Amino acid sequence: MDKATILVVDDTPENIDILVGILGEDYKVKVAIDGPRALALVAKTLPDLILLDVMMPGMNGYEVCKLLKQEPLTCHIPVIFVTALSEVADETQGFELGAVDYITKPVSAPVVKAREPRREN
Repeated sequence: MDKATILVVDDTPENIDILVGILGEDYKVKVAIDGPRALALVAKTLPDLILLDVMMPGMNGYEVCKLLKQEPLTCHIPVIFVTALSEVADETQGFELGAVDYITKPVSAPVVKAREPRREN
């Protein structure tokens, strides 16, 4: 069976490295360092899951999620916000935009792995 594809979107290389380290063995991991690059990657190959930072320069994660959820081709892709924002209002906004989950930074491997995509056989 093919490995599921996870798109990690974060403007901080260290955060990308941590998530790739946690997921890279079991999944195809693609990375984008900003919203526009993430949207371009998604347009080429639909990932099974998107781990999306909220605070990024230019286009923030909330904007990326909103655009993904407005498109018929991408609205079904689960989005999990991975962010340092931990206020209830921030989390609520993420869910209102269509995110399926919310992980606060710094991430821990067990928490990330508990939220991995489940594929039907």
